Parts: sequence; C-alpha cells; structure tokens
Amino acid sequence: MSEGVRRLGFALTCLWFAMRDRLVPPGEVLREAEIARGACVLDYGCGPGSYSIAAAQLVGREGHVYAADVDPLAVERVRRIAAAKRLCNVTPILTGCTTGLGSGSVDVALLYDTYHDLTESEAVLREIWRVLKPGGVLSFSDHHLREDEILQQLTGGGLFRLAGKGRRTYTFVAEAR
Repeated sequence: MSEGVRRLGFALTCLWFAMRDRLVPPGEVLREAEIARGACVLDYGCGPGSYSIAAAQLVGREGHVYAADVDPLAVERVRRIAAAKRLCNVTPILTGCTTGLGSGSVDVALLYDTYHDLTESEAVLREIWRVLKPGGVLSFSDHHLREDEILQQLTGGGLFRLAGKGRRTYTFVAEAR
C-alpha cells in the first residue's frame, strides 16, 4: 500500500473516531474503568489517541499513560496531541505486541475496539496480563464481537476473570500469577 493511501486511510479513521467521540465522549467510557488519579494506564491499540488523552487528564501529573499502537501515524498523532496539550504524562509506544513495560507495572489496561483486528490476540492478552499489577483491570470493548465471544476469548486462557459489565465496557481482572 502506498504511503499516500495509508495516510488517507488514517485520516479517515481519525475523522470517524472524532464523530464517535462527539456522540460518546471518551471520558464517559473511561468512567466505567474507574481510573484513579495517579494510576498507570496502558491504552493498547490507541489509534488516534482519544482514550489516551482522556486517560492522561484523569490520572493527572501523578499518573502516566502509555499509548501503544502498531501504526506509526497513530503513535505520532498521540505524541503531537499530548505535546500540544502539555501532557507530560503520555508516552507513545510503537508496537505490534510487546510493550517493553515492566511486569506488574500497570494499574489499568484499555483494549477498545481493537481486539477483532489483532493477528496475535492471545499473545497480546498475555502481554497485557504480564504488565498488569496483580488484580489490575482490563477494560474491554469491541462492538465487532458478541458477548459470548468476548467472555470466552478473554476468560478462556485463564489470564482474566470477568469482574463486571458496564453500559459500554466489560471489566476483567488479571488472575494471580
């Protein structure tokens, strides 16, 4: 795929997510994740960064957000937005699976509207489980999957257990190591 076509596709994705964010603001969705001030958050598959930026505002200067994506355009966009908003607590990560974060270093991981596109979904779930603190939370949403698929795929490997279902997200807790 040519660079121009890739950039156009990403621009259209950004437009689509901007419209989505007007209908359902990211902060509304993040309320279900119960992100605390000072928390460490991983936004896996951050895309244009809507949730990363909203999470950075929730955690405040005491917290930190890692915005991980496979697309360099997404990572660069998050970097630019964070700089423009003077959010020093956002670190973009270019990754296809592993994050480079320490084991047990993250309080909350976000996996929103990404899971259905993952080529290595089991490896990604293992990576998220690895970086979550014991009892850490995985906030999950993917409208491309049915509820039974979500529950089976996220709890079937023994890494996570369902802790609750909100209006827009599922909350899973990392099982003990």
